[in-house]
Amino acid sequence: MRKILFLVLAVVCVTSVQAQETNPSISVVGEGTVKVVPDQVLIKVRVESEGKSAEAVKKENDLAIDKVIKYAKSMKISEKDIHTEYVNLNKNYDYQTKQYKYVANQSMSILLKDLNKYAQFTEGLLNAGINRIDGVTFKSTEIDNHNSQARMAAVKNAKMKASEYASVLNQKVGKAISISEMGSITPPQPIYRMEMMKASDSMEQGEDMETIAIGEMVIKAKVNVTFELE
Repeated sequence: MRKILFLVLAVVCVTSVQAQETNPSISVVGEGTVKVVPDQVLIKVRVESEGKSAEAVKKENDLAIDKVIKYAKSMKISEKDIHTEYVNLNKNYDYQTKQYKYVANQSMSILLKDLNKYAQFTEGLLNAGINRIDGVTFKSTEIDNHNSQARMAAVKNAKMKASEYASVLNQKVGKAISISEMGSITPPQPIYRMEMMKASDSMEQGEDMETIAIGEMVIKAKVNVTFELE
């Protein structure tokens, strides 16, 4: 009986010591946002050709792509900024004409580093043979620096939140116990609007047609930080 009582007392003492050693803490989520103006744009384009002969369709497609690449180089775009995404040649059956036809597709991505040339460049691509623009993605050459700024802003935001909570309890925020990034940094999200004007209206008013406003990119970071409370 004495052994059992001693064991119970020992457990109670250990639990008491552990409770005393546990320091009060507060855990908060901090968010950081950085807005930047992009200085590059990645344009994804495609050439599609269709016909009754596989050889003729492939040749037509290759000629158009050759013109596009030569045009891009004439606009001072480096070869390393021109990439082929995929090349397809398909044989399809047309149930209306009861005949087979061939469709060739080749997709490319082109990085334009001078946004002032955007309108001129896209128009030139269409004239060179591009019949589809699949996507436009704005970029920044300083993306790593912007990511770091977003992280630091997230940590500062976490500390500010913790201080606000602690002040209500008449306590102070101590050193950080742990910090973890909640997922990866959100990829830059472009904020822009497409402003399409009627060509007839532009021509009547003698104004240049504006088709896109670049705006800003938003980079976000989120962290979870645990602080000691004093």
